[in-house]
Amino acid sequence: MDTTDWLKAAAQVVPSERQLKWQQMEFYAFIHFTVNTFTDQEWGMGNEDPAVFNPSDLSARQWVQTCKSAGMTGLILTCKHHDGFCLWPSQYTDHTVAASPWRNGTGDLVKEVADACREGGLKFGVYLSPWDRHEASYGDSERYNEFFKNQLRELLTHYGDVFCVWFDGACGEGPNGKRQVYDWEAYYALIRELQPEAVISVCGPDVRWCGNEAGHTRASEWSVVPAYLQDNEKIQEQSQQVDDGEFASRINTQDADLGSREVIRQHEDRLIWYPAEVNTSIRPGWFYHASEDDQVKSLDELLGIYEGAVGGNANFLLNLPPDRRGLIHEQDAERLQQLGDFVRGTYQQSLAVGAQISASQTMDEEHAAIQILREEPDTFWYPSEGTEQAWLVVELPEEKRFDRVVLMEHIRSGQRIERFTLEAKGESGDWQELYYGTVVGHKRICSFDATTAKTIRLTIHESRWCPTLSWLGVHLSKQEVGRNGSSDI
Repeated sequence: MDTTDWLKAAAQVVPSERQLKWQQMEFYAFIHFTVNTFTDQEWGMGNEDPAVFNPSDLSARQWVQTCKSAGMTGLILTCKHHDGFCLWPSQYTDHTVAASPWRNGTGDLVKEVADACREGGLKFGVYLSPWDRHEASYGDSERYNEFFKNQLRELLTHYGDVFCVWFDGACGEGPNGKRQVYDWEAYYALIRELQPEAVISVCGPDVRWCGNEAGHTRASEWSVVPAYLQDNEKIQEQSQQVDDGEFASRINTQDADLGSREVIRQHEDRLIWYPAEVNTSIRPGWFYHASEDDQVKSLDELLGIYEGAVGGNANFLLNLPPDRRGLIHEQDAERLQQLGDFVRGTYQQSLAVGAQISASQTMDEEHAAIQILREEPDTFWYPSEGTEQAWLVVELPEEKRFDRVVLMEHIRSGQRIERFTLEAKGESGDWQELYYGTVVGHKRICSFDATTAKTIRLTIHESRWCPTLSWLGVHLSKQEVGRNGSSDI
């Protein structure tokens, strides 16, 4: 296959409808909450007394409102972590909230959170740990896989629509001294049967892990990658088997380049759409520890991760650990409000409204350059097929001061842009480079020193078959967004 043919084939790898809906969510919460919250551990051993689980003031509505203040669109609950304690009254084990004093043993936290999400307009997702340190059948692979599917069935049939089933690959030995062999394909089949709209994340075929838990993002995050990456997190030898405190902060856990021309040329016959998710915690740990109350990530840190993830063709999953009261701590809630205020203040309104747009080439009137100013997701600019280089010029109604440009491809048509430059025309009439970038994908946030200009040029130097662009927004970042760890951005 010559270069034109395999590049065209790569350009035509597209997301599923469930992947598209997931990508549009952009930013959502992880909630880690279990017996570990009360034993001050990160990983429980499975022998915890359910009596320790007794939050005094738990409010799922407070969780949802805190998420919404940050601009989040969904919430994924750790329904069962490695300790095996279930936040719902599972029929298949006695290690659940039903054996705890919380709500006098009648509580169902999964239901409370699912209901609060539905009421508050957030999508609800579930995390179910395949590793279970409490369950006696763990390690007896066939028996445990049936047990696990039974619990999965409970979660997927009793709590309404689920947008995501999140699996990690942590794997250890069972009481029999044998390593459990997870039946991933059977798990996937059950999810597709019961919740066909749900994405299966990390150890799953729909969404891949970015490769670290530190919030680090790649400069070029490709959604079109070799198919073998779907198996990376399921390999037992690579799974996390001890809580060593180092795994979460490790950055270079995967190759930096997953989808460039050089990489996909070697795997041109087996390419898939497999977008990235960046996951990290607002604190050093995943569960609440009072000793970390003064270690909540600063606004600058969160903004850096947000703009690197959401603004770098990935989704951002931020963990918020409720405290022993069952509330998201005031420190965390304040920071999330600051983050939401900044994002809304910066990105809610584009300064390019009313601009004039010209392009080097346009396929037809339906895909004219002006489409990049329309917010409808399926309107986009598109040059003639086979056009790998192109430019767009944006003439603002008047001079504006700005420090961000947001670009979005029409990813329903694939991921195509490989290299681009943004420039502004200064008072001298010369073009000044603002930003050089590689991939765009769902969204690229281009940040640079504030400049004042009326004319902006996007030059696409390299693309696959031909580029698309569905949005170009021009923004000035919100100043002085708060105190306590923030600074003027």
